[in-house]
Amino acid sequence: MTESTAYKTRICERVTLRDGGIGTRFEIERDGQRIACIAFAFAGDVYAYRNHCPHRGTELDWQPGEVFDESGLYLVCATHGAVFEPASGLCVGGPCHGANLGKIPIQIENDFVVLQADILSLPALAASIQNCSK
Repeated sequence: MTESTAYKTRICERVTLRDGGIGTRFEIERDGQRIACIAFAFAGDVYAYRNHCPHRGTELDWQPGEVFDESGLYLVCATHGAVFEPASGLCVGGPCHGANLGKIPIQIENDFVVLQADILSLPALAASIQNCSK
């Protein structure tokens, strides 16, 4: 669950995210449309993407927040098994090979994972959302 304070939207505490472990689901809203997203830790960093496979538009996670394969090295789409690099969001195997997950800009502030300011004005996110609704 996200919490907005002073123009910043907190996603979760950083300590709740373990490398290759369960991620935190959250939503953002743009033009009245709710967009499912997920934040997770990998190789010491935190990443966030739209929780949306470019192949069929389904959410990635098997169970809430579970997007990593057994090795904790790749993200896997629960629907058709597309495999993504966690740091880049690039699909490296499966039906959407070469496509990318929609990156959500985040940062760490005071031990919290937060959305960066003006996130919804970013052209890449706007295009990603527009492509999803087609």
